[in-house]
Amino acid sequence: MINRFQDEYYFLSNFYPCEMEYNGIRYQNSEAAFQAQKCANRSDRMRFSNLNASEAKKLGRSVSLRPDWEEIKVGVMREVVRAKFRCNPDLKDKLIETSGEYLEEGNTWGDRIWGTVNGNGANLLGKILMDLREELENK
Repeated sequence: MINRFQDEYYFLSNFYPCEMEYNGIRYQNSEAAFQAQKCANRSDRMRFSNLNASEAKKLGRSVSLRPDWEEIKVGVMREVVRAKFRCNPDLKDKLIETSGEYLEEGNTWGDRIWGTVNGNGANLLGKILMDLREELENK
C-alpha cells in the first residue's frame, strides 16, 4: 500500500510540479488546473496558469465558485488527473509501475474528501489514480 504521496511517490500528488494543459490553458501543476476550474470564466482561470500549487490552493479559496461546482468537482478532478498523466508520459509510466498497490493520499492537513487522515476518509484522489492506472494498463 502506498499511503502518502511523498518522496518517491510525490509525483502522485497534485502539488507535484509538472507542466500540463487542461481546457486549452497550460498550468504548472494539476492543483492549479483543478483550482482554476472553480471559476466560471476563462480570464479568471488564466490567473492560475503560472502559480505553484500552494499559491493556486490559496487563490482557489478566495474565488467565487461557479454555481455547479459541488456537482462537477469530482469529474473535474478525474479529467485534470487524466490530463496530468497524458501530458507527462514519464509520470504515466511511473503510475503504471505502482500496479497492484492501493493508493491512498494520507495527509495531516485534515482532508478526508480527496485523501485520508489516520486512514479515515473518502480518498477520492487515490481512487481516481487507481482507476486511471487500470485504464492505462488496459490500453
